[in-house]
Amino acid sequence: MRDIAIDAGVPTGCYWLSMAYISHSEVVALILASVFPLLKSLYELLQKRRLDPISMAILLGLMVGLGVLFIGGGPKLILLRESLFTGSFGLACLVSLLFRSGRPLMFFFARYSAAGSDPALCAWYDRLWENAGFRRMQRIVTLVWGLVLVGEFTLRVALIYTVSPATVLAVSPVVMGIASLLTVIWTMKYGLRAGKALTRSN
Repeated sequence: MRDIAIDAGVPTGCYWLSMAYISHSEVVALILASVFPLLKSLYELLQKRRLDPISMAILLGLMVGLGVLFIGGGPKLILLRESLFTGSFGLACLVSLLFRSGRPLMFFFARYSAAGSDPALCAWYDRLWENAGFRRMQRIVTLVWGLVLVGEFTLRVALIYTVSPATVLAVSPVVMGIASLLTVIWTMKYGLRAGKALTRSN
């Protein structure tokens, strides 16, 4: 919850300070408000020092954010910056479910969490795909994450067009943080329950 408060409070504070003391331009205020989340993403990427799936997600999100700032655009586009990647990632999760012979996107994140970069553990995790119950579990997890992320993107778009920029800056990180936290908790509980069911079936 502390991270959620920081993610919401720092950009909102930067926005109001910019509007009060630097410029009355919303674009300038929103660009300054974007600096903190971009630096935070860069710091998290540098901490990992390797391009695992999670680092790749951070890097792509950072690139999208920097791209939006460099190409300019109005306040609405800048506000949409963070959700452009998460919305695209959620859509990619849903699209990956259309390929029944392939593995859904969240499978690769789950494999990294379970096996890291160990070749033997990765091979073991890959063999789990042969189990129909395991395949169903991975598809359900991917579906839920896809719907949550696309839903967050849709909600942010609705907020951008209905409330003030300051409200969007304050509310969006809270919504995303709580949604992500609840989805992670659900994923862990569902994974444990499904894992026990798979163990009993074997």
